[in-house]
Amino acid sequence: MRKLPCVNKQSTWGLAMLDMVAESVDLRAMGNSARAAAADLAKQSTEAKNAALLAIAAALEARTDEILAANQRDLDLAAEKGIDPIWIRDRIALRKRMPGIIADVRKVAQLPDPVGEVIQDSTLENGLRLLKRRTPLGVLGTIYESRPNVTVDISTLALKTSNAVILRGGSDVLKSNLKLTEVLQGVLAEHGFPPGAIQYISSADRRYVSEMLRLYEYIDMIIPRGGNGLHNFCRENSSIPVITGGIGVCHIFVDACADLDKALPLLNNAKTQRPAVCNSMETLLVHEAVAEELLPRVVDVLGAEGVEFHAGSRA
Repeated sequence: MRKLPCVNKQSTWGLAMLDMVAESVDLRAMGNSARAAAADLAKQSTEAKNAALLAIAAALEARTDEILAANQRDLDLAAEKGIDPIWIRDRIALRKRMPGIIADVRKVAQLPDPVGEVIQDSTLENGLRLLKRRTPLGVLGTIYESRPNVTVDISTLALKTSNAVILRGGSDVLKSNLKLTEVLQGVLAEHGFPPGAIQYISSADRRYVSEMLRLYEYIDMIIPRGGNGLHNFCRENSSIPVITGGIGVCHIFVDACADLDKALPLLNNAKTQRPAVCNSMETLLVHEAVAEELLPRVVDVLGAEGVEFHAGSRA
């Protein structure tokens, strides 16, 4: 990283400027390392992978204070930028989410190993037996928004499935993601896994996203996790196959036979628990038979939480 001259170490401005200095990243070197790691990961046993996953959970637990300190730097910068506090709470902040993140890693360790699973078994007329088995994809390139928990989610799932991964998260959580990656890489090194198994693009410069999408010699699959704009950008600019998932516009339908006393807290939770996430309720459909009774209650409860309503004419 290029250093800035004459920076006052006690100056908040100086620290912020240091954070903004773009770090040069050699993506081809990362690709080479990931490709070598993928070959090694394909030979790792289920027991070795599960042991590493449990060690990752323990390390995340032991180093939570370090992770939260890095996360606080991201939170401070986000607040300085004027980012919506709800966005900060739902996407960037880790303090309340760390126990769940750690628990999820342990759950991944308990999942069955898909590598080698026979998904089709047939015998031809000449007696030749054909088996179709699940195998690792190889090297994954993942691009996602400012959600540091996703760094752990993707990394642990990639490890479980014996895939190497190159990560690129949102710039608003760069410090958090780098610290999380440091913890993950440290555990893998202690357990004899190759250094290229989990790598993070350490620069916030967006040009590396475009460059990553062209690394077809090294990356086997691009998996974007974010909004429609990110998905479209990857599909339109990638020379590598792209897998995209759901992007929101989540509907809930309350039928005439529904228990409205149970439906109301469910609707409130679906909209207000974490409104910035992609699976937050965006459209409520109500059967006409219960609309007159339910909708005023919905307005009272969700309105008290600050929800704005854009209702159809019949509602």
